[in-house]
Amino acid sequence: MRYIDEFRSPDLLKGQLERIRSFPFPFSIMEVCGTHTMTISRSGLRPLLAPQVDLVSGPGCPVCVTAAADIGRAIALAGLEDVVLATFGDMMRVPGPQGTLSEAASRGASVKVVYSPLDALRMAAEDAGTKVVFLGVGFETTAPAVAASLLQAHQAGIDNYYVLSLHKLVPPALRALLEMEDFSIDGFMLPGHVSAVLGSAAYAFLCEEYGVPSVVAGFEPADILRSVYLLMRMKEEGPAVDIEYARAVRPEGNRKAQEVMRRVFAPVDAEWRGLGFIPASGLEIRDEFKAHDAGTWEVEVPEPAGDAGCRCGDILCGKIKPMQCPLFARSCTPENPVGPCMVSTEGTCASYYLYDRREGEGFDV
Repeated sequence: MRYIDEFRSPDLLKGQLERIRSFPFPFSIMEVCGTHTMTISRSGLRPLLAPQVDLVSGPGCPVCVTAAADIGRAIALAGLEDVVLATFGDMMRVPGPQGTLSEAASRGASVKVVYSPLDALRMAAEDAGTKVVFLGVGFETTAPAVAASLLQAHQAGIDNYYVLSLHKLVPPALRALLEMEDFSIDGFMLPGHVSAVLGSAAYAFLCEEYGVPSVVAGFEPADILRSVYLLMRMKEEGPAVDIEYARAVRPEGNRKAQEVMRRVFAPVDAEWRGLGFIPASGLEIRDEFKAHDAGTWEVEVPEPAGDAGCRCGDILCGKIKPMQCPLFARSCTPENPVGPCMVSTEGTCASYYLYDRREGEGFDV
């Protein structure tokens, strides 16, 4: 534990903070990872860095960016006869057109919380008379494990195992943000877990095409502060894609994980909450494995209703901070969430609610 303890050293953190404060200009950074958002908030880094550094949360929570219509499809599948929908627990309270998965379960739908796709695969192997559908939500971090479960089902002849693939790809979302007319930041703090799979080379377009500096960051407070320093230094030295999280990330990434993903999945246009449809930003199951694709099933999905004033989409795009949503900490709390940004443990609103609220701070829009 010595290595981690060194990263938590007060002297190290103080030194990083002093170096950041030595820069004579303001800087805005978008962290593209829900875990980074939670670390920043929990460690009190936002007020320490303000006003010189503005940390803006982006679409780094896979639960949050899942479109309402996709939640509706999952709920419809869970209501089918002889079907069990297996899902990670943080999807249970995400609102869709017919409510949440948790509410659907209370009405009789069969929904089971699992810890991995292999748990769902095991359920299917043990009960051949039930169709087990795994809800595939997540970025490049979770997609390889889901792909591996499909390979295993295909090879073992487990014909009652299916996946509803709602996976999202991070690089196309970053490009979509940069193409927005009103989007303006000075640098990206890139996700460590995603980048361990993708590698830093996947983000080369950020500096080559857009001139935006980027750093792949780890998850300790000192990782965050060093990443901020590296980004600010690039304003003087020129944009690049750097790796602060070198103990886990390589430029080429994890090629075995990439190969498994490519074997099972193909890029497809996908809808993101707040960003709309983004070309080649999702993953669909390839034809070889279509027999396991629950996304091809015919189900009736109601049209998504409005979000009743929820501005989660604007928060995911970095347009506003959670306190600027009129529902934040009023009708929308972790106990009674209105939007997905308050549901997930990596959601921006949940993070701000727990750690970044200040008494008297404005809730004005």
